[in-house]
Amino acid sequence: MPLLAAYAVGRGAPKLLVAALLFGWGGDVLLLSDADPAFLLGMGSFAVGHVCHLALFGRRRTSPALGALYAAVLAGTVALLWPDLPAELRIPVAGYSPLLTAMAYRGGSLGLLAGPGGALFLLSDTLIATGVAAWPQPPAPDSWVMPTCNAAQYLLTTGALWAMYGESRTNV
Repeated sequence: MPLLAAYAVGRGAPKLLVAALLFGWGGDVLLLSDADPAFLLGMGSFAVGHVCHLALFGRRRTSPALGALYAAVLAGTVALLWPDLPAELRIPVAGYSPLLTAMAYRGGSLGLLAGPGGALFLLSDTLIATGVAAWPQPPAPDSWVMPTCNAAQYLLTTGALWAMYGESRTNV
């Protein structure tokens, strides 16, 4: 994540994008611990990053059908996870999930790079949530979470740079 933030800075990224990346990195570092307080702080760090992304995305138009799909995914995921989440994490997860979903949805307003980036971020965090809920996991779950999160951050970053500056400053 620090390398991606440096890449973004080198391409003249807005401060909000760099802040989103750094808060994402903070979330990654905090999630390395198995302690509940670190999980909550990590989720909080990611939440601040999502707020930065949302502010950066502004009021660009996005498909209402895509919004309905994301809303259905949000409602279904939270409803399914709720009974299996530890009681002390239910409210924080329920508060974080709409923010994550809004960021993923609004990422679609920036085009074919950031849109899939938002979806991958949602997938990555859903994999984390299913692990917290003690659901069956794919083999080597960490080998799925980190690559999807990193790919999401890269796609969101390059998509945002592309939407703001065009190809000349992104070199994707």
